[in-house]
Amino acid sequence: YIEDYFAVGGDEAFDHLAGISSGWFIKSRPAIWNMYVASKPQLAQVPDVGNVQDQTFSIEKVLASKPDVVVLADWQFKALGAELERLEQAGIPVVVIDYNAQTLQRHVASTRILGQLTAKPERAEQIAKAYEQVVTTIRERVAAAHVAKPKIYIELGDKGPSEYSYTYGKNMWGAMAELVGGDNIAAPFVESWGTIHPEQLLASKPDVILMAGYESVVSPQAMQVGQDIDADNVQRRLKGFTLRAGWSNLPAVKNNRVYAVYHGATRSIMDAALMQFMAKALYPDLFADLDPLATYLNFYQQYLPIRPQGTFMLGIAPTAS
Repeated sequence: YIEDYFAVGGDEAFDHLAGISSGWFIKSRPAIWNMYVASKPQLAQVPDVGNVQDQTFSIEKVLASKPDVVVLADWQFKALGAELERLEQAGIPVVVIDYNAQTLQRHVASTRILGQLTAKPERAEQIAKAYEQVVTTIRERVAAAHVAKPKIYIELGDKGPSEYSYTYGKNMWGAMAELVGGDNIAAPFVESWGTIHPEQLLASKPDVILMAGYESVVSPQAMQVGQDIDADNVQRRLKGFTLRAGWSNLPAVKNNRVYAVYHGATRSIMDAALMQFMAKALYPDLFADLDPLATYLNFYQQYLPIRPQGTFMLGIAPTAS
């Protein structure tokens, strides 16, 4: 959650990093990371302590960096388990926060905790309240509309159209879909994240489809979204997914309700913009006044030192008849 730390802590936060688990950020969002380093060159000198997800995380490197506190995601804390006793023995407190759950409660609580750690409680509260307002506005409008929930399917398009990749059940994109009043078709079949059987997807007939992606991709057909990625590239890749077997019969494809979204903006307080985008995709008439892209870019303008440019959310262009 390094961008949340930067946003809450402000300019001083960049000088207070003893170590960082930077590998996955650099691998998936290299252009964004390079922008941060260009703006704050001291980042290039911060030791990388490895990553929990690829089992390179090193307690030795953490101890060598001599931190006053270690901040972990909830899933990292659970994965490391007994290894963390060495930090406790060294007198280094561990603080756990959680943006992965994608719940309003945990997003707000995590932001406030970062505010305490960085001695910026007022700034954290401002960020938390703004996020709470986004979610509350969406919830209240959907509740007042008394309409049936549109069915939605979200997939990480990192493997390209030829192979179904992760979809989301009760956390991350799945939890976001629930928050904004969508009927997540994967929820009955996927607990956290995993693949859904193609036949199950076709039978579920989603009204809206979101394909998520990063800047960094391996496959030339994978969903590519983010910094320095132009809209034509995103459109081409997005249309490739609609050509999957059976997808031409899905309501989402028939009605041009297929969208590309930036996976790099999830698991963060900045996903307020993606919540707005998802709400607008599900209920276009209810949320015609929202400008999710402006919400995303304005957050950087207000709280962070870099100014992203690229394609971060985009609807598929209608096919000419």
